[in-house]
Amino acid sequence: MSTETLSLNGVRSLPRIGDKAPDFTAITTVGEVNFSEWAKGSWVVFFAHPADFTPVCTTELIEFAKNKDYFAGLNTKLIGISIDSIHAHVAWVHAVKEKTGVLMDFPIIADLDTKVAQMYGLLHPGESTTAAVRAVFFIDPNQVIRAIIYYPLNVGRNMEEIKRVIKALQTADKEACALPVNWMPGDMVVIPPPKTIADLGKHDGKEGVEKTDFYLLKRHLN
Repeated sequence: MSTETLSLNGVRSLPRIGDKAPDFTAITTVGEVNFSEWAKGSWVVFFAHPADFTPVCTTELIEFAKNKDYFAGLNTKLIGISIDSIHAHVAWVHAVKEKTGVLMDFPIIADLDTKVAQMYGLLHPGESTTAAVRAVFFIDPNQVIRAIIYYPLNVGRNMEEIKRVIKALQTADKEACALPVNWMPGDMVVIPPPKTIADLGKHDGKEGVEKTDFYLLKRHLN
C-alpha cells in the first residue's frame, strides 16, 4: 500500500505531523536511494530548496554541509530535494566545492517530474508552481513525521533552529517530557502535568524541580 498522504476524497494532501513519511525511490547525487531503506534506524532531516545555482539556496546547503557532523552525532541523516536535474545538482555541488571548499556530500534528490515534491506537498501554487518551497521535515527512526517547518522562497532557514528542533525531539522522546519556550540543550524540561488527583503534589519538594503551579513544573535533566 502506498504511503502517500491522501485526503478523504482521494486527492493527495500535505503530509502532517504524525503521518508516516511517504516512501519513494529516486535518483540523487549519491546514486539511487530508496528512502525507507536508506533511512532505516535513523532520524532524518529532509529539506527542500527552490533551485540550484541560486544565492539563498547555496547559503543554506553550505550550512547543512558544515553541520553534517552535528547531525551525524545525533544519528540523523540529511537529504535534500529540488525540481532540478541530476546534472544540475552535480554541477552545483562541484561549483560550490570549487568556490567555497565545502562539499555538499549528502544526497540531493533530482525531482524533475515532481513526483517526490507532490508526495511531500512541496509545491505551493501561491508561491510557485515550478519551484519547491523551503520545507523541512523531521522524521524519526520509525519513519514518522515529527515536525515540519515551511519558509517562503525569499527567506533562508535558521540552521540553529533546525539543530535545536532535532535535539528537542530526541530529548522529549528519551526523557518522556516536553520542552518549554526557547528551550536549549541544558535547560530545564517540563514534567507532564498530573492526570489524576493522586498525582497532585507528587513532585513537591523534589530536588531539581521548579514548581510554578500544579500543572507547570520543570526539572533539570541528569
